[in-house]
Amino acid sequence: MVDVISAQSGAPVIGRLVVVGLGLIGGSFAKGLKESGLCREVVGVDLDPQSRRMAVELGVVDRCEDSLAAACVGADVIQLAVPILAMEKLLRVLATLELGDAVLTDVGSAKGNVVRAAREAFGAMPARFVPGHPIAGSEQSGVEASNAQLFRRHKVILTPLPETDQAALALVDCMWSALGADVEHMQVERHDEVLAATSHLPHLLAFGLVDSLAKRNENLDIFRYAAGGFRDFTRIAGSDPVMWHDIFLANREAVLRTLDTFRSDLDALRDAVDAGDGHQLLGVFTRARVAREHFGKILARRAYVEKAAADDMTFVAQPGGSVNGQIRVPGDKSISHRSIMLGSLAQGVTEVEGFLEGEDALATLQAFRDMGVVIEGPHHGRLTIHGVGLNGLKPAPGPIYLGNSGTSMRLLSGLLAAQPFDSVLTGDASLSRRPMGRVAEPLRQMGAVIETAADGHPPLTIRGGKALNGIAYDMPMASAQVKSCLLLAGLYAQGDTTVTEPAPTRDHTERMLRGFGYPVTVNEAAVSVQAGGTLQATRIEVPADISSAAFFLVAASIAPGSDLLLEHVGINPTRTGVIDILRLMGADIRLQNVREVGGEPVADLRVRSATLSGIEIPEALVPLAIDEFPVLFVAAACAQGRTVLRGAQELRVKESDRIQVMADGLTTLGIKVEPTADGLIIEGGIIGGGEVNGHGDHRIAMAFSIASLCATDPIRIRDCANVATSFPNFLALCAQVGIRVAQEGQS
Repeated sequence: MVDVISAQSGAPVIGRLVVVGLGLIGGSFAKGLKESGLCREVVGVDLDPQSRRMAVELGVVDRCEDSLAAACVGADVIQLAVPILAMEKLLRVLATLELGDAVLTDVGSAKGNVVRAAREAFGAMPARFVPGHPIAGSEQSGVEASNAQLFRRHKVILTPLPETDQAALALVDCMWSALGADVEHMQVERHDEVLAATSHLPHLLAFGLVDSLAKRNENLDIFRYAAGGFRDFTRIAGSDPVMWHDIFLANREAVLRTLDTFRSDLDALRDAVDAGDGHQLLGVFTRARVAREHFGKILARRAYVEKAAADDMTFVAQPGGSVNGQIRVPGDKSISHRSIMLGSLAQGVTEVEGFLEGEDALATLQAFRDMGVVIEGPHHGRLTIHGVGLNGLKPAPGPIYLGNSGTSMRLLSGLLAAQPFDSVLTGDASLSRRPMGRVAEPLRQMGAVIETAADGHPPLTIRGGKALNGIAYDMPMASAQVKSCLLLAGLYAQGDTTVTEPAPTRDHTERMLRGFGYPVTVNEAAVSVQAGGTLQATRIEVPADISSAAFFLVAASIAPGSDLLLEHVGINPTRTGVIDILRLMGADIRLQNVREVGGEPVADLRVRSATLSGIEIPEALVPLAIDEFPVLFVAAACAQGRTVLRGAQELRVKESDRIQVMADGLTTLGIKVEPTADGLIIEGGIIGGGEVNGHGDHRIAMAFSIASLCATDPIRIRDCANVATSFPNFLALCAQVGIRVAQEGQS
């Protein structure tokens, strides 16, 4: 086996490395390993005398041989870096040599061809031959372009076979890792299909397009006025013609399959241009615009909005201050989600203003793009959704990736359970730990077929083509997401679908269904829908999110001398629990300019500083303020007396265990706290300074930022990067109104 420890310590692992072919790839491989100290000796082989001379002069290799047989004597590893169509002849020569236990590997970009040639030359695939392919390169060529850093942070794909020796595989893996490459293993056939699409087809198109334009009479003007896109094509077409000639011939079967698929799509684009079909063009262009970033996030299981820095981003909040001014916080997340869903299922074009461009809502947006809905934007909070009707969704080309959005997954599961196609819903590591059984079970009662991972966690596999039947469902726990999930499924189910809540929850789905012209029956705690209706496109103005406003409501309440106006905040009665709780504690919050926008009540909130008192929070208000409790705990810590919360066990399964995390942080800051199974008991007191952990939960990080207003010393809050994904301008708004919190190292 490979002694990886000795490799890391700088001791040579390989006695003699032989690199056959000293072009860009072979030369860079040789030079990088020579500089790494992994090899005692690096020997080059090349037919060109000048390349051999330059390789030694430039320090690419220790020495060169013109004889393959002489070079391979005593070799531990032989790297084959010759053009792919020359590989067959080279392998036949190697098969006649006494190679001992030498490990063979290669860098060819078509692995099926290499494997076939090796089997023919040796009679069977040598166990110590590890096929490989670095996804790296340059328009430069030749040994003089050798770059020891060429493979750093680039992928290298190894394609071991069942007979491949594991020690040989580990050694080749070790070599590429020493060059800084990201090594992956893949089946030979899969590699050739993927590379035909991602590398070979783009080069074929580039060569073809540039050649086509160069042959036209107006070629001088074409090249004179070429913009950036054409320059990118000409850059790709500047690659080595002989190498790419070999690649296309070696991988022709996979290239032809990919080319045929692309030709069909290209014909569809031509037909759209010919017919003046702007909708078809918009669909292609809007999907393509975000495709590269979207799939990159799926592969890395990253958030839809990039974190502004590393995962250990730290906030430092300075103590004291007052909160004054007039601000508008970002749009309501719940309404943003539903505007995409219902707008996509509506007939006609829905215009959305004030859309929240945060991670969760963008996950929903991308999901519907994956299912064939044309969506323009977002741009400064504006979206244009070209609805496809209730039965117009198409199967996504693969699993639907939802980042960290539990709302997206729960609501979509109801909608997708009624579609004629199968769907798979996945998410990042955090979402994969969230419970989904609460929606899967009632959907199964309706006739849906849903498979989950262990303990009801994602991914969810939803089998399409199942006839759903309406049910009367008494929710065991108040949850707007479960209610909305079942109502969306009910749009397709036979008979009535009725959901009865144990306590009121946010009713955006019911209100917005009516806003789109779909009948909904509400009878006290029960909500019902029937299939057979249609959704008609409308215009939506998303109000400011009361959950985001909550941080500033608490801030202005606890900081002496504060007077703050929060503009255009949604005051849906199923969301105003935070206002009701703060008022019970003695907060001075007044509603001004109350109006209705798109079926949702909206107001400007005027909040002044006040002396808060501890209370027993009424359990009826808990579901109406479930997302706001982290910052309400801060209000309780600043209040006089004891605050008791019960009936909030859902807080333990949010982005973090918000009960325990807030209890730990407040204790660190000197507040007496007692966590319970379903809540928290907080004794108001003096908040000190110290270091707390946000645990990657944006609401935790923002809540402790607000706590600094009543602190005696600075509060250092670790793991705050998710704030940038969920409330991108939080720090800017804080600075605007006088809350002195900033990213560590910045003013």
